[in-house]
Amino acid sequence: MTDIDALMRTAPVIPVIVIDELEHAVPLAEALVAGGLRVLEVTLRTPAALSAITEMKQVPGAIVGAGTVTNPRDLEDALAAGSEFIVSPGLTEPLAQAAIRRDVPFLPGIANAGDIMRGLDLGLTHFKFFPAMAAGGLPALKSLAAPFGACRFCPTGGIGLDNAAEWLAFDPVLCVGGSWVAPRGAPDREKVERTAREAAALGR
Repeated sequence: MTDIDALMRTAPVIPVIVIDELEHAVPLAEALVAGGLRVLEVTLRTPAALSAITEMKQVPGAIVGAGTVTNPRDLEDALAAGSEFIVSPGLTEPLAQAAIRRDVPFLPGIANAGDIMRGLDLGLTHFKFFPAMAAGGLPALKSLAAPFGACRFCPTGGIGLDNAAEWLAFDPVLCVGGSWVAPRGAPDREKVERTAREAAALGR
């Protein structure tokens, strides 16, 4: 199993994906991978999400995980569907302990120093800064990161092509999460691939 650090370094952008119709899953994954974005976060916000994870895993080169995982039951469902990593909007001890027990790459959400300290107590050093813009943007993350030199981050929430490069220029940021590369609904494969290529080119 690839660790979370390696996953976060695979591409500069992790698409945050909402799948409403299962038939959209594979074409979207194929277009994103073709554009250079291999790490795909499918959020558990729709009834189709778990089946979409299973389907998207069949796409060569795709590394598929589950987002919006909020409790150990979600985690078990996501792993049963084939998730290769887990992303959460927040950090709770029950969920973190479950992820550690299952030895699955885990990216919990943090928004303040207390969250980071709880994560460090659990042996975690890689975090999703969420909601990135609403929580104070890049100045807030720079202030938060300063006392925690070992920590690395994936800011998510309000990030797009217009500001992603600024976030990625900050050394503790390994990647950003973004929905702009994977619009909800039936995918326009050419457009998605083109947008993915733009996002993949943001890498340093």
